[in-house]
Amino acid sequence: MEEINFIVEKDINGGFFAKATNYSIFTQGDTIEELKLNIKDSILCHFDDIQIPKKAKLSFISEEEFALV
Repeated sequence: MEEINFIVEKDINGGFFAKATNYSIFTQGDTIEELKLNIKDSILCHFDDIQIPKKAKLSFISEEEFALV
């Protein structure tokens, strides 16, 4: 497998939450760097040595509110 995709959102309690799009892989981290390490660990736990993806793609979802009046 070449690549695995994750959707990343800010956690309401702080930090970040990531979910793989096609696999049951979920993780979180207080910083982006910690999140990346936790994603790597989660991937290594989920796949065997032959199937480990070569890279992970992170897609960030953000919400923004603003006043109209």
